[in-house]
Amino acid sequence: MSKELGHGAVLCDVDSRGVVTVTLNRPAVNNAYNEDMIQGLHQALDLLPSLSGARVVVVQGNGKHFQAGADLAWISSVAPKSPEENERVSRLTGEAIRRLDALPLPTVALIQGGCFGGGTGLASVCDIVVAADNAIFAITEARWGLIAGIILPQLCKAMGVRNVRRYALTCERFSPEVALRIGFVHEICQADQLQATGARIVDGLLMNSPSAVSATKLRTLAVSASLLDDVLFAELVREHSALRQRPDAAEGTASFLEKRLPSWYPAK
Repeated sequence: MSKELGHGAVLCDVDSRGVVTVTLNRPAVNNAYNEDMIQGLHQALDLLPSLSGARVVVVQGNGKHFQAGADLAWISSVAPKSPEENERVSRLTGEAIRRLDALPLPTVALIQGGCFGGGTGLASVCDIVVAADNAIFAITEARWGLIAGIILPQLCKAMGVRNVRRYALTCERFSPEVALRIGFVHEICQADQLQATGARIVDGLLMNSPSAVSATKLRTLAVSASLLDDVLFAELVREHSALRQRPDAAEGTASFLEKRLPSWYPAK
């Protein structure tokens, strides 16, 4: 089965073994996410219960990059809308990450090129992350006057509070070697071996009992207190939405779109 979801922003394929491949499909903008892509991720997650033989989910990006964070042109178009609309968008985005996190199937992320902002959020909730040697990572939201709030809990679990305190504040890029050292990725391979490395890991997962794998994953999330409760999630959504509507966000996204330094950068 092969489907185009979210107006083609997400592709979903399932093979005869029950391996579901979810492909982010906006390569012209480095797979930056907009509402179409978020809706496509929700649609892919909605499909899974109907796939009785689904065993593993692989998340990947089409083209040179895995996922380059939010589409800032889309962000700047959402920000002037009502607070209710902004909160809806933040909730929709956060729920996609939350649902993938709690999915009772093993998930494998295959990362090449840029993995920025929301892309790091996607990676942080996958059970196994493989990075090509050309991957580059960054938690970029603060650079644009935004907040990574709806993915900060998952990032803290994936790479540790100490590392989030550095990389979410500096927004600096870090290499796959650093990502491996801090525990954000599990394995690095040559770029031309990314699919083969993923296939090896998927084959290992298929050797194991589906019910035992699912139970192990869900129990691990429970005993480590890794799942968001509803109260905290609602607070994160409100904050994520509110910061998007502030002047710093307007200036930050404008500086990106106009290819200039933001006004808060000190003049020499």
